[in-house]
Amino acid sequence: MTPFAALHHADAPLLLPNAWDHVSAALLAAQGFAAIGTTSLGVAAAAGLPDGAAATRDLTVRLARRLGAGPYLLSVDAEDGFAQDPSEVAELASELAAAGAVGINLEDGLGPADLHAAKIAAVKAALPDLFVNARTDTHWLGDGVDERETVRRLDAYQQAGADGVFVPGLTDPARVTALLKTLDVPLNILYSPAGPSVSHLADLGVRRISLGSYLYRRALGAALDAMADIRSGRPPRGTAPTYDEVQALSTQDRTS
Repeated sequence: MTPFAALHHADAPLLLPNAWDHVSAALLAAQGFAAIGTTSLGVAAAAGLPDGAAATRDLTVRLARRLGAGPYLLSVDAEDGFAQDPSEVAELASELAAAGAVGINLEDGLGPADLHAAKIAAVKAALPDLFVNARTDTHWLGDGVDERETVRRLDAYQQAGADGVFVPGLTDPARVTALLKTLDVPLNILYSPAGPSVSHLADLGVRRISLGSYLYRRALGAALDAMADIRSGRPPRGTAPTYDEVQALSTQDRTS
């Protein structure tokens, strides 16, 4: 079992924050997070591109190359693999692994489950040690009502070799518990401020809790709040790293 896989089988679930650039990853690493993911929305939005439209393949690889030598385990959000051909998805995964990534997140976008399973199988055949987190969007893009579809898709992804499965948008504790009974691999849930707490998800048996684009969106919200305070003559709420701190993080040796 790789060190990253082992984090999914520890006493506490893996709480995985998601970065969108070098400095955000460095700040999170400084807080002691042993593993950090990327967020496809943050990468796309920062470049003025749409998320989930296969528009950021090169940006994603470039970011992995910048983060892959960091003092943390890196998992990359690769949308649907940026291709429909499983062999091309495996090629992307190989590029990410060569950059230093130890995990990849692949989403089905509610496309054909057999195609997504083929992508997973191709990646695992090429890179047996790369942790594949297989995401289904039945709760994210669909209505999430028919749990049989969620179970059917996740079962296909498990059979294809997925190391973990991800169901963003699933927050109901009873549904989480029921789904866990059908799985042989760790379940990843997307944290929601309106959903169960981290400790509650841990008690349910969730093994990985991702933040997705939440931190990126909170950072944008903090910028808007600061400007509203400044315009109103109030001292800005919250705290911010100093110029020198950000400069040091931006220029630090990424091979250390």
